Amino acid sequence: FGIAKYGSPSVSAFEVSDEERQRTYEACWEMGGQAMLFAYNDLLKCADANETAARFVRQRIREKLVEPAVADLLVPTDHPIGAKRLCLDTDYYETYNRDNVTLVCVKQTPIRRIDPGGVSVGDERHPIDDLVLATGFDAMTGAARSIDIRNSDGLSLADEWESGPRSYLGLMVAGFPNMYLITGPQSPSVKSQMILASEHHVDIIAGIVQTMRAEGHRSVEAVAEAQEEWVGHANEVADATLYTKASTWYNGANVPGKPRVFMPYVGGVKAYREACEDVEHDGWRGFRFQH
Repeated sequence: FGIAKYGSPSVSAFEVSDEERQRTYEACWEMGGQAMLFAYNDLLKCADANETAARFVRQRIREKLVEPAVADLLVPTDHPIGAKRLCLDTDYYETYNRDNVTLVCVKQTPIRRIDPGGVSVGDERHPIDDLVLATGFDAMTGAARSIDIRNSDGLSLADEWESGPRSYLGLMVAGFPNMYLITGPQSPSVKSQMILASEHHVDIIAGIVQTMRAEGHRSVEAVAEAQEEWVGHANEVADATLYTKASTWYNGANVPGKPRVFMPYVGGVKAYREACEDVEHDGWRGFRFQH
């Protein structure tokens, strides 16, 4: 992920005793943040290893909650731990123990009506003073698709990505010369540290622009064959993990009608940087420059 704080795990969850694994999870829990995902090197690849961490976290969540029925709603069971972004909190779960807080699962009982003074869920109306709508967002492609970007042939980026985004290294799209992406799909982007990822892409783009100026080129674009090869590699890497086992905004599941394509590159920041360096050292392999 490019988060130096935790270091890279080197052993499997099953290469240690149950007691040692429990101590490791306890230490990660106390550390907080993303520490749990860095405990062992197979937590996001092996379902059984992942379940050891998930079981630990579920127990810790239940310990925070007074009502078992509330815990049943809040304890995640429908996806591997880490396949969705972890819930990083300060007294989040304890909030549900308050007398003036009621948890209503709208998956089980959908919202029927919203009026100026309340929300009706099923047959029950909940009076409210304010309503906050957490509607999510169209991640990684929404902003670019909402702009009417077209190439010289009139093809829009929205149409090009109708079946899901395709890019070369998350930097450029074949057929769209001189259009650069910062942390685009098929790059580490949201599965990295975003400032780190953004700076890396800016440096690469600056290098491409410098090459164009030095050699007198007027345009550059991704080669279609190189793009297809990279997209295939990114998909292969994702399919080897548990990330694809969850319905998340990583794969567009939160937007009705959006193609289900896992968008970030999860081969690791180190591997991605090495791939980009190899491309540059090979004369910007996969990019076509024109005068």
